Amino acid sequence: MPTDAPIDALLLDMDGVLYHGNAPLPGAADFLSRIAHVPHLFVTNNPIRTPEQVAERFEAIGLPRPSPDQILTSAAATAAWLASERPGFRFFAVGADGLHRALRAAGGHEDREQADFVVVGEGPGLNFDSLSTGIDLIVKHGARLVVSNPDTSVDDHHDGRHRVLPGGGALVAPFALASGVEPIVTGKPEPALFRMALERLGFGLRLGLGAERCVMIGDRPDTDIAGAVRCGIRAALVRTGRFAPGEPWPNHLPRPRWDRDDLDTLAADLAPLLPKRC
Repeated sequence: MPTDAPIDALLLDMDGVLYHGNAPLPGAADFLSRIAHVPHLFVTNNPIRTPEQVAERFEAIGLPRPSPDQILTSAAATAAWLASERPGFRFFAVGADGLHRALRAAGGHEDREQADFVVVGEGPGLNFDSLSTGIDLIVKHGARLVVSNPDTSVDDHHDGRHRVLPGGGALVAPFALASGVEPIVTGKPEPALFRMALERLGFGLRLGLGAERCVMIGDRPDTDIAGAVRCGIRAALVRTGRFAPGEPWPNHLPRPRWDRDDLDTLAADLAPLLPKRC
């Protein structure tokens, strides 16, 4: 299909695309207004907040509040994948409350003794006790090691100051190293989250079935862009996150259809391809 084919739906990353911390990025509110009539989902590798909390954050920083059903987190994708692998699964989770809530909502049961899965997310929870428990479950009881997202580091803002925190890829590393087990990744760039997003938008059960009529907008070449391209979804990069304007493209990663410095420029390029307002 030609790259200028119509766009039926959009997937949007949030942090680095629409806001930094508690500050909306220039053009974010206008862009969301422009696509309000277009089917879209917000997809994030951040497993810390629940969809309801993410929606509240939008409103708190002055962006249009989406429905929680429009927000898909890596925690939700992880929970859905675990439920499909083993309905009523038992888990031992390391991470913030949003991950635990998503796992329980999918029918999972916390079990430190006989867990089927050791699940690592982001946020607080990693210490000697949780690391020891997880390693023991993997090595002695055959639990499968799962991580919500592979990001080694993530951006955060606290009291107006930018800081870099460990991501899921960093937090799962000691479990993988000690057990010798490679973790299963469910967030971007792996297909589970993209598949779940496409299904929610009505694109069918198989990747590639209409996927090219969707566009993923993100700020990270290694997760947003690489994952979308591998799934047959057209990708658009905005250089408003950690990947800055002028930075050379990583040679080992697929390129996006659009590579723009900001949302305003991207919006102008996408406008002719989007559905018309009724």
